[in-house]
Amino acid sequence: MKQKVAVRAIINRGDHLLLLKRSGGRPSIEGKYELPGGSVLYGEQPDDALIRYVEEETSLEARTTKLSDVFTYLDPDDKNTQYTLVLYMVELERPQSRIKLSGKYNKYVWHAKTKSAQITLTESTKLLLGIIKNYDLTQSDRKMADSNKEMLQPDAYIVYTDGGSRGNPGPSSAGYVIMNRENEVVDQGGTYLGITTNNQAEYHGVMIGLEKALALGARKVDIRVDSLLVVNQMNGIYKIKNRELWPIHKKIQKLISKFDKVIFSHIKREFNQVADSMVNKVLDEHKAEKDS
Repeated sequence: MKQKVAVRAIINRGDHLLLLKRSGGRPSIEGKYELPGGSVLYGEQPDDALIRYVEEETSLEARTTKLSDVFTYLDPDDKNTQYTLVLYMVELERPQSRIKLSGKYNKYVWHAKTKSAQITLTESTKLLLGIIKNYDLTQSDRKMADSNKEMLQPDAYIVYTDGGSRGNPGPSSAGYVIMNRENEVVDQGGTYLGITTNNQAEYHGVMIGLEKALALGARKVDIRVDSLLVVNQMNGIYKIKNRELWPIHKKIQKLISKFDKVIFSHIKREFNQVADSMVNKVLDEHKAEKDS
């Protein structure tokens, strides 16, 4: 059986979501509506693929992406192909921008989420919208609002973390930046790790960020990382197959148990520049000391 990975975007405008109508394609999808997205190319990260598809197919620019769900789906036109569908919630840089469709689509609609049965959807889109419906959007939004209120409490912090390796494996460091509810930086720093991989460095960034937040008295923490692998593994979506990551993952789990609440959020690299700068600062300082 063949395995393929595809990404799909939930783009909301009020109580409506964006659906695109196929202008051609296989019998099971031609003339039907679907969510923006497509197959992930070899060597491409899922979130990068999603941003690419949103821009290519609609001319819209994604500002943030947040992983919503991952599930498998058998292609009705080829039962020997199984898709892993990765669903993201997408916020647009300019929500009111005009949509310009690629040749793959000939029409778009902002469709009411409660009226999906009134238009013809692809089978995978029916499944995706069914997942959203099962979540109960009203209840989900209420939980999110409650969560946001929690994260505005005095003992709640946002922690940006990053890690990098020059060589992979090579000289590596990890960095963190901690912000309070007023978006003020309350602590930042980094540490040299020696020779490790990028993924090990990313995990170390999470660990030292949590350690510093705990020392500040934080009870609720939103960890923001630009590594989708780390976020998915910490959220239990991906299994950790690399044994080198098991020990630090266990240490992080122990740290998490000391907080009331820990959230792991994926952010685009350009929104993690401060933590990234801490990583490079430590690496540059170590190199300067070594060369002197």
